[in-house]
Amino acid sequence: MTRSDRQLAEPHRPEAHQPDPLLDLVLTRIIDVPKEQVWSAWTVPEMLMKWFTPAPWTTVSCELDLRPGGIFRTVMRSPEGQEVTHLGCYLEVVRKERLVWTNALGPTFRPAATPAGVPVFTALIAFESHGRGTRYTALVMHNDAESRARHEAMGFQDGWGKALDQLVALARSL
Repeated sequence: MTRSDRQLAEPHRPEAHQPDPLLDLVLTRIIDVPKEQVWSAWTVPEMLMKWFTPAPWTTVSCELDLRPGGIFRTVMRSPEGQEVTHLGCYLEVVRKERLVWTNALGPTFRPAATPAGVPVFTALIAFESHGRGTRYTALVMHNDAESRARHEAMGFQDGWGKALDQLVALARSL
């Protein structure tokens, strides 16, 4: 058995990604919500629809298939009624630890088109127990500095931060 064969036969644990400040955006926060509830908020469609889109926008539809190659689809609605569909594909699902998905691919790893003005990215969402709460990290990786800058200018920190605040409020209400 060659070294490559042994590596393929052994369980693979992805290496921790080191964010690149020129290409990646990161939101890390300690929240007072148990990791299990944060996981449910990300993996139960009815829950995700209640917090995922920063108000006053809403998420009106959601489809999740929690497996590599599975669909990650949301439909967001503006206060004026405009709907925007976001389609992606899960790359990795580690129960109660991390979700990795991208909008560069659709279900079954098919190349996907993104809505006009939306940068292509891969998101790594990590959940780590921290006391009675969770260390929550959203790492969003872009293919070039221009896409990263456009996503940041769209309000990444405020938007993803507000959505996380909504997740926390939802979890506290349960």
